[in-house]
Amino acid sequence: MKKTGVFVGTFDPFTIGHDSIVRRALPLFDRLVIGVVGDHVQKPNITPAEERMQAICHLYADEPRIEVKPYYGLAVDFARAENAHFIVKGVRSTKDFEYEREQADINRLITNGEIETILLYAEPGLSSISSSMIRELQHFGQDVSAFLPHH
Repeated sequence: MKKTGVFVGTFDPFTIGHDSIVRRALPLFDRLVIGVVGDHVQKPNITPAEERMQAICHLYADEPRIEVKPYYGLAVDFARAENAHFIVKGVRSTKDFEYEREQADINRLITNGEIETILLYAEPGLSSISSSMIRELQHFGQDVSAFLPHH
């Protein structure tokens, strides 16, 4: 049986921080599914899910263990649909940690421990990078290429 993990998020845009989490999580699994939140999310000016997915697919085109799929609803439901027993999350700060710890506790409760959350801490130098920060810099005409993965 393949060991499958899911890494879920809006990924608008997919940053070098996200890429770091994917590359560090990949050795833990036979298959890693990147779940891109669908267009139903209530965020203003969100890039269409298909565009976000295409960018991520292009990034990992040479890695057969990575799949990119849209998801709607709860991460645990997406994990179940993918036969995954692990949700991978990145943590940049104590604020992120507390939020993800609470989510992990609830996810374990509602799945009777069937799905475990794995937290990977941001690498040094990446903890200030967020999609919202990149969108704000773009809004003001700044070059954000240093914050976006290029492979």
